[in-house]
Amino acid sequence: MTRIPLRRFTARALPIDDQGRVLLLHGFDPARPDEPFWFTIGGGLEDGETLQQAAARELHEEVGIKADADHFTGPYGTNTIEFSFAEYAITQDQTFFAIRVDDPTVSFANMEGIEQETTLGHRWWSAEDLEATGETYFPENLPAILREITTGAAPE
Repeated sequence: MTRIPLRRFTARALPIDDQGRVLLLHGFDPARPDEPFWFTIGGGLEDGETLQQAAARELHEEVGIKADADHFTGPYGTNTIEFSFAEYAITQDQTFFAIRVDDPTVSFANMEGIEQETTLGHRWWSAEDLEATGETYFPENLPAILREITTGAAPE
């Protein structure tokens, strides 16, 4: 199958609750529905947005949490990844930002259709939970990023 190439510049939002846990979404690639994984909230920049503005918009759209772009901290890492999703071959530059949340209520009401169709649920994860799980999550260095956010310890 020939995939459509897509280049994206994204902001990834890492909402952190009062217990130091990060909110992740559980979903799948429609081309591989039997291979679910956990992933961070976020998406592509829109015209004229800063990375923090994109993180705030995506946080609201994907999980219903409203936050001011100025309250995001970071970045806590920037990288470029390549992956496939549906019919696309994606090259994605991503930057991670954290936001403390007082109300951890999650809603999928504002998600786009494809997001609703491929999102199975959500969970708040500690760094220890991530390290102990056998489930797939991205990014793979998320426990170290979470510790940096919650304790100030630089990633190893």
